[in-house]
Amino acid sequence: MAGIFNLDSSKIKYQKKDLTASYKSIPQPKAKEVFSDEFFSNSPPSIFIGSKLKYPNVNIGILAPPERVDDVEVYDSHKRWVENDIAINEILSYRGNLINSRFKGNVHCARGNSGGKFFDVAQEVGMAKKQVDMEFQLKKKVKLSLRFDKVNSPLGSSGQLKDVKLAENPKLNKSIEKTFYDTDLGAADALKYLYKKSVEDQKLSQVLSLGTLGIGKSRKLVPTRWSITAVDDTLGKHIISEAKHLNVNDEHTLYFGNFLGNYYLVFLFPDVFSYELFELYLPGSSWNPGEEISVATDYEDYYGRKKYASNCVGGYYAARLPLVENMKEKKKQSSALILRFETPEYWASLGVFVVREAMRKTMNTIPITFESREQMFEKGKEIIQKELGFDINCILSKSVMLEKLKTQTKLTTFF
Repeated sequence: MAGIFNLDSSKIKYQKKDLTASYKSIPQPKAKEVFSDEFFSNSPPSIFIGSKLKYPNVNIGILAPPERVDDVEVYDSHKRWVENDIAINEILSYRGNLINSRFKGNVHCARGNSGGKFFDVAQEVGMAKKQVDMEFQLKKKVKLSLRFDKVNSPLGSSGQLKDVKLAENPKLNKSIEKTFYDTDLGAADALKYLYKKSVEDQKLSQVLSLGTLGIGKSRKLVPTRWSITAVDDTLGKHIISEAKHLNVNDEHTLYFGNFLGNYYLVFLFPDVFSYELFELYLPGSSWNPGEEISVATDYEDYYGRKKYASNCVGGYYAARLPLVENMKEKKKQSSALILRFETPEYWASLGVFVVREAMRKTMNTIPITFESREQMFEKGKEIIQKELGFDINCILSKSVMLEKLKTQTKLTTFF
């Protein structure tokens, strides 16, 4: 039953709550206005390609705080936030202190040398290995603020760029530099190469968005919100193609984990690869101001999807990547049913990276194995009942995968 629907929330432990106190707990951005005269700062390094203009036009922005910060990397580092268990209000403070100094461009300006000075600087910053010292001039002063989005991390104030200068020559990531100059290498192959070189997801989406990858004459800019999902989908499909050659997991396996109020329950079945995701947004969580539990679900069988996962959108691909990474690591393929519970603990949306990292944390926990599906379900029900006061039977009964596992001849019969 792929789709979107609502459930009664009267019996769950987490109820809608007043978020006023949570928002008041956010450390306020530094009370400094940025004037149109030159200011000196450093970028983490971070670039944002906006999608609000009429295609093929885009906004290209270089992110930096209003003044130089010694450890500016933490202002926009998913890895640092996860490793150090940075709280939501701290992440919002970091993001709120980044100014998006932007200029207008065309998605095709990545071809040849048609982008101009600002674009050349943006590409260098985007490919940089470490923070970059820079001088900025904006056309008008801006006041620091914060905007939220389901896919992108929260974004601070934006200002139109009048001039920008590099205070140093950025040190580029060698692997990224190699793919930049290889204009015969397709974007998908470049992503797979960089992934094998341990370039982080966040950096992959950034260099893809800047048009630094792909066949030279076909290169183009990709809005950040699209590049994030493109990376998750491309890498996910690549690993799935490899996983399909692995032996089938011979046990029923259960994982449970949590990151920033996002709880994941992962059921693995001894069958060839298939994947189904249910996302449950509890009242009071970041994107559910209502009184009922909002549910979205999407599914793919062994042969994959032909259409975009329009119900779970980017979260579908972000959750799938750590799942198949785990299969590759364990050298076993499985059918997977994932339940995500977004609770009021996750009171402000930080972007789809939270989905990916919550799943990675979950798949790194110690799994519980069972001899039967029924035993695994009973344990899963027990865990969610204890943690959230929720009966997962109403979700399991709507699962497309479970229905097919019950009624269809196993594909393992043919492989």
